[in-house]
Amino acid sequence: MTTENITTGNITTGNRLLTPYSAPFGHLPNRMVMAPMTRFRAHEDGTPLPIVADYYAQRASAGLIVTEGIWPSSRGQSGWRIPGLETAAHVAGWRRVTEAVHAAGGRIFAQLMHGGRHGHPLSRIDGDAPAAPSAVVSPELVHIRDGGKAEPVTPRVMTLDDIRTAVDDHVAAALNALTAGFDGVELHGANSYLIHQFLADNTNLRDDAYGRGSVENRIRFAVEVVRAVADALGAGRLGLRLSPGNPQFGMVEADPGPVYRALLDELDGLGLAYLHLTDNDAYPALDDLRPRWHGTLIANVGENGDPTTREAGEAVLADGRADLVSYGRAFLTTPDLPHRFAVGAPPNALDAAHLYTHGPEGYTDYPALAPRELQTSTST
Repeated sequence: MTTENITTGNITTGNRLLTPYSAPFGHLPNRMVMAPMTRFRAHEDGTPLPIVADYYAQRASAGLIVTEGIWPSSRGQSGWRIPGLETAAHVAGWRRVTEAVHAAGGRIFAQLMHGGRHGHPLSRIDGDAPAAPSAVVSPELVHIRDGGKAEPVTPRVMTLDDIRTAVDDHVAAALNALTAGFDGVELHGANSYLIHQFLADNTNLRDDAYGRGSVENRIRFAVEVVRAVADALGAGRLGLRLSPGNPQFGMVEADPGPVYRALLDELDGLGLAYLHLTDNDAYPALDDLRPRWHGTLIANVGENGDPTTREAGEAVLADGRADLVSYGRAFLTTPDLPHRFAVGAPPNALDAAHLYTHGPEGYTDYPALAPRELQTSTST
């Protein structure tokens, strides 16, 4: 891989992160992806608030934006004020977002996130208990309405009909995403949500065709969801996020390698838009799985660790383990992050107090570089 010089105004840099990339779904002006991050900026019915359009449009200089996790149906709702893509109101709300991003020159995928065992009757529109592969309770307190937290509930075990319905719900929501103007969809198979719950050791104790009896059984649900959505959208509009060995929310995967190698062997030939892969100290997913993936690979190297730096992103591109790099906290705080990297300016500091509130504070009020700051940065 060679490094190209990119000129932005009077700024010239050899930064790999700022080089263009041709993805299956279109041309990207740089290799920096805004990672999905839950922010609780939705109405109580799951329709995104008007400020959501402002938030994502501010960050349209990313090569690609992936939204926060969106529930495909109320059956998969994991928390109060997390957005959905099930109703006409949801679609209309997200269309305002996609139009704003496109008007600012950006590209945006919707991340579909079925909560599985995550959720609580007090945080779900239907007021019911969540369903999951097995009746294994999450170890952490859950967010409920009115800003409180509660002890998690034991999920109901999904029947075979529930599993088929979950696949159908993902397909319906993906089609809604296209109607809303998204450039594509990412399936959330990571970070302890439903697809990950089928893949992991401790959350899938089933003895049927979707259970622990074999690797083929354990990956079956993930393969079915991916294939069904790819058939509906076209594979080039579909990405998949995975986090092998991620212990977040009490997940246990003693030996992730065989499971994820088998999963990639099933999916590699479909022509998906990308694989979005998080690395882990206990299991070097990028090293092990990159050779098995022949399409576009987005790397996230900051999950459950320090925020990803420009240097870390450069390194993972330079050694060929990824084609694109996703940034979470840095994009959250810094709407003009690609430009900051171009001029050598640092990201903004995090306003942690307003991460999960519902207004513009800590959301749309992070500053971009002012012209005077830009002039100073480019002259030093």
